[in-house]
Amino acid sequence: MAEKPAESGKFAKALKKYLITGVLVWLPIAVTIWVITYIVSASDQLINLLPVKWQPKNSLGFNIPGLGVIVAVVVLFVTGLFGANVLGKRIIQAWDGLLGRIPVVKSIYSSVKKVSESLLSDSSRSFKTPVLVPFPQPDIWTIAFVSGSIPPAVQQGLAQNSSEGYISVYVPTTPNPTGGYYIMVKKSDVRELDMSVDEALKYVISLGMVMPDEHAPKALPEGRPSDH
Repeated sequence: MAEKPAESGKFAKALKKYLITGVLVWLPIAVTIWVITYIVSASDQLINLLPVKWQPKNSLGFNIPGLGVIVAVVVLFVTGLFGANVLGKRIIQAWDGLLGRIPVVKSIYSSVKKVSESLLSDSSRSFKTPVLVPFPQPDIWTIAFVSGSIPPAVQQGLAQNSSEGYISVYVPTTPNPTGGYYIMVKKSDVRELDMSVDEALKYVISLGMVMPDEHAPKALPEGRPSDH
């Protein structure tokens, strides 16, 4: 009689083990499919911007799933070609100037534009350098990303408390890195990590469970572009 509870316990443990294994196999697949389906579905709404006679539903009699993604890629590519030439740059500058004169709109537009350029520009180190910083207090460390230059007026204000230079960094929250904190840290307190942005983000998003490759922290050298 004593063996039955033991066998029942083993069966329960095995069942739990295999169920968890099944969830770990299917969950990332299901989430990936859901995200891709959502993106394709949202992109397909771009087809509605085309003239009615050009829409597949009217010209072919049926919809083509994913066609919106192709349209979005083509539109972005053509826009990039247009914005890269001299005439396109002048038109974009004129457009920026027009929006820059509209109250409220200019604040939103200019902020989004600058953040986008910082995130996507190859020539910028913004959000491309994972670092360790003490946050929210000394001796407690977190991963952050160098986020750009500090304005001279702010540098002067910081110099009143310390003659040492500061670096602006973005501290992402976990598990949602799109929310976080913009802080300014002393250069001596910043330790650059020999990690890629992808590795650092995966580590933050996974609550520290997805371990990156073995990398050692190092002090941020003087004279780097991010120091100015």
